[in-house]
Amino acid sequence: MRDGEFLDPLLVPVYDAECRWGPDDDFFLAVVNETPAARVLDLGCGTGRLALALAAAGHSVTGVDPAGPSLAAARRKPGADRVTWVQAASPALPDRAYDVAVMTSHVTQVFVADDEWERTLADLARALRPGGRLAFDSRDPADRAWERWNPVDSRRVIGLPDGRRVRAWTEFTEVRDGVVDFTHHYVLPDGAERLSSATLRFRSEAELRDSLRAAGFTVERVHGGWHGQAVGEGDGELVVVARR
Repeated sequence: MRDGEFLDPLLVPVYDAECRWGPDDDFFLAVVNETPAARVLDLGCGTGRLALALAAAGHSVTGVDPAGPSLAAARRKPGADRVTWVQAASPALPDRAYDVAVMTSHVTQVFVADDEWERTLADLARALRPGGRLAFDSRDPADRAWERWNPVDSRRVIGLPDGRRVRAWTEFTEVRDGVVDFTHHYVLPDGAERLSSATLRFRSEAELRDSLRAAGFTVERVHGGWHGQAVGEGDGELVVVARR
């Protein structure tokens, strides 16, 4: 299955257990908190980890995601009633409705084709009020993260809340012009194996800056990691904050 972590009811809890709160969440929470009581859009909110924390911090949060099983998991979590959950993609966003928009966990990379990415940025520009901010992360292609997506370096054990364990590993299958195909392998507690394939686009800092400028954004800063490091000196990330 493609994108099984978000669409397969058996894999959504595995993804949720593996992807816990981290320094990336601290960064995005701090960015949003710079605007008190903000109207926040979390586009590609997944199972809601950050959206719930933003709501608990006093913001008015809308979590938007096209994956129904991920949103179902988000709605079951404590505090979920504080968030407006919407199963949709960016064309459904209302005009000038938000002060801040975030796209986290490398959501930006699922927009592989340039026209798809440009449409998403146009939708975000339309959905933000004038002066509103957009923050997102994307892996820096110079870090070549996909080279570590192999059965040896990516092998891991994921602990589920009920104490059971899932064995997992990743392997990339093709790299071409900034586009990477890969497959996650999961061995569930009952021994069954589930596969989840995906394709991601790795855009350079220059490409991100150019696309944001074309969509009407001004780039305020780009970091290479979650603690404000320069590009190329941090966590292999391109962490972007821009203003509409």
